[in-house]
Amino acid sequence: MTSIAENLSESLAGTPSRVADRWADISPLRKGPKAKISAAIARRIFLRVTERYGITVAMDGDPGVAEADLVLHRPDEFFNRLGNDGLIGFGESYMTGAWDAADLGGTLTVLCAEIGDLVPAWMQRLRATYVARPPKLQRNSEKNTRKNIAHHYDLSNDLFAAFLDPTMSYSSALFDTDSVSIGNDSSVIRFEAPAPGSPLEEAQGRKIESILDAAGVTAGSRVLEIGTGWGELAIRAARRGAVVRSVTLSSEQQSLARARFADAVAAEGLRADAVQVDLLDYRAVEGQYDAVVSVEMIEAVGYEYLPSYFETIDRVLAPGGKVAIQAITMGHERMLATRRTWTWIHKYIFPGGFLPSTEQLDQVTREKTTLRLTARKTFGLHYAETLRQWDTTFTAAHDEVIAVGFDETFLRMWHFYLEYSRAGFAAEYIDVQQLTFTREN
Repeated sequence: MTSIAENLSESLAGTPSRVADRWADISPLRKGPKAKISAAIARRIFLRVTERYGITVAMDGDPGVAEADLVLHRPDEFFNRLGNDGLIGFGESYMTGAWDAADLGGTLTVLCAEIGDLVPAWMQRLRATYVARPPKLQRNSEKNTRKNIAHHYDLSNDLFAAFLDPTMSYSSALFDTDSVSIGNDSSVIRFEAPAPGSPLEEAQGRKIESILDAAGVTAGSRVLEIGTGWGELAIRAARRGAVVRSVTLSSEQQSLARARFADAVAAEGLRADAVQVDLLDYRAVEGQYDAVVSVEMIEAVGYEYLPSYFETIDRVLAPGGKVAIQAITMGHERMLATRRTWTWIHKYIFPGGFLPSTEQLDQVTREKTTLRLTARKTFGLHYAETLRQWDTTFTAAHDEVIAVGFDETFLRMWHFYLEYSRAGFAAEYIDVQQLTFTREN
């Protein structure tokens, strides 16, 4: 099977205009003296950075191009986009086929590990003058949130099934490893890197059971799940004898989750009323629950809405109840520096997305609720392996994804997204954690 890059090269025949016809959101190339100066600065910085970190760069037609780490097919376009649109332009130039990398994830990991030093200090001090700001319409208000969610999760259930494992879990797995360490705070457990190629389906089940254990879910528990996914956690909670209300804003996820639960009822004899999947904003939830669980949904809440999120949980949690949340996190200082930045990920993958820090979550819950963070499991390198396996499967499913109705530019975008994300975890720039909250006595 040909690669994603090879397929795009054949379909575009070296002309970015055909991409722009179907992908109007891709920024046009900038023109004029200012654009030329920005492109020239980007060229100088980029080539110095890649040389400093041992990344070999070649242009089409250069001797030894086959051995290069990164190949610029259309260097003028690449530096124009990078210089004038920053990291958004970096991603967009990959989408248009202006560059390729022999090992995309490896190259991005090297760059991500040194991200604090990639741009000269004088430019970092001017960050506020040139970084893009999030559009107001991407704020996760009750009016906008469903549109933001639909942008990603309602793409196609068939698309996600093409690269996820049979549990349809779209979050970090927790692989089997005896290599763990206890931090200075005994409530923090760190899981070291798993072996490459470890069984993914088994690891996804382990992750879900870990969350259910942390929330104390047993027979008779009343469980609220915020963010349904495609139903695997709710089904596993029902197997424990719990009664689950799961809320989502994705109609595609609701439909498949309900169907999967109906199949589980027929095959396993589960109670038909054990799981209820509602199309509902978390802020509108009523009732009392013994356990509240949420797996990688908090990233869709937004910085300014974190108080509302935890106040809702605090309001519906029954006395003696527990909360278990799996969250992608980033360092506190980096979070503060980037929380109002509009990135390639926001533009193309997760509009309105925001990665909190552990410190921020602890602060918000202490100031706004009776909830207290009591335990943490951290396993970011497990997400790197999860994403590596997803991308391998996605790449192999090229023809299947095209048959669903997606084009070559989408495939490049999704490949870049998976590898870009993997780099963040592999470089430990971002992390994933399971956080347990209980009520303050």
